[in-house]
Amino acid sequence: MRRALGVVAALALLGGVAFALIPDDPKKDTVKTVTVTGLIGSEKRAFFDNPDVKAELAKQGLDVRTDSTGSWTMSDQAGRTPGLDFAFPASAAPAREIQRIWKLQDSPMVPFYSPLVIVAHDPVAQVLKNNKLADVDTATGVWTFRMDEYVNALKSGRRWEDLAGAREHPELSGQLFVTTTDPESSSSGAMYLALLSYIANNHQVVSDDTGLAAVKDVLHTANALQGIQKSSSDEPFRDFGAGIGSPLIFAYESQAAALSLQGKPTGDMVVLYPDTTVYSDHTVVAHTDNGRKLADVLQNDDVLRGLEARFGLRPQARPEAFADLMRDRKPTFAPDLTAAKVKQATLPSLDNLIKLTAAAKGTK
Repeated sequence: MRRALGVVAALALLGGVAFALIPDDPKKDTVKTVTVTGLIGSEKRAFFDNPDVKAELAKQGLDVRTDSTGSWTMSDQAGRTPGLDFAFPASAAPAREIQRIWKLQDSPMVPFYSPLVIVAHDPVAQVLKNNKLADVDTATGVWTFRMDEYVNALKSGRRWEDLAGAREHPELSGQLFVTTTDPESSSSGAMYLALLSYIANNHQVVSDDTGLAAVKDVLHTANALQGIQKSSSDEPFRDFGAGIGSPLIFAYESQAAALSLQGKPTGDMVVLYPDTTVYSDHTVVAHTDNGRKLADVLQNDDVLRGLEARFGLRPQARPEAFADLMRDRKPTFAPDLTAAKVKQATLPSLDNLIKLTAAAKGTK
């Protein structure tokens, strides 16, 4: 009997060893990887190039290949480039145009967003505050930029030399204006015009020719003062960091936040939130099932949402991720835009935005 039990035990042991020696099915737990090709706004280039982002996308079975271009020229490229799975501009208006070109009906996803802000060096911000063009909340340290006062300054031709304290800073000379990208090619430049038109039209969206007539002069002034404009939002922001160019730069909040999060020097940079601003709703237009899968993971994968916040973006499904990361960092960022009393302007239709751009350029 003992011998029989010993044989059984030995056979069981051998069976266990034999089972252990059988290799795992290589197909088990393996995610099939598909290549997803699309267009992105240049402001998202660093995000998609990041190794951690690439690794998480690979875990989800996605090898994402992108070509970056200006958001406002993206629809042209989308219409003549075959084989695209998605397009990812920085705002909803070009996304709607791409949807029209691709004859899509489903609602595109907005995985993350970034409000548009004005960046300045601290001495410049102090001059603005002393002349009632800006405010700072002493409790939170959050700065706001007074848009109505700014539009009035554009209309009246107000100069830096007219501002108390400006003469102490020789770089502050000439007419007061904010530098933007070219609205014909860049989303941030176009949204600046949309914001200005909203303020100049008594805080109402421009929706007809009457509204256009009421704002065209101030738009032309704001644009003409800038001279040659850059086509990418990266360029004026890099110039600002290098200490050259205009004292006031219209930028994505994410650009300033990413510097701080990546441990790069921000110097005496101040982030001013226009008291009425526009949001850059980064919108994925999915052309194929693979594009839809990418849109879904960008919005719903928790690891990717954390990575989006690391790049200074506010995840739509978890905006507190941005607030948690930016707490106690410099420059100061608004953890909650509503609490900071920052209002959101209504954006015009694409047709009216094109008309506003033409008015600003003096071509209509």
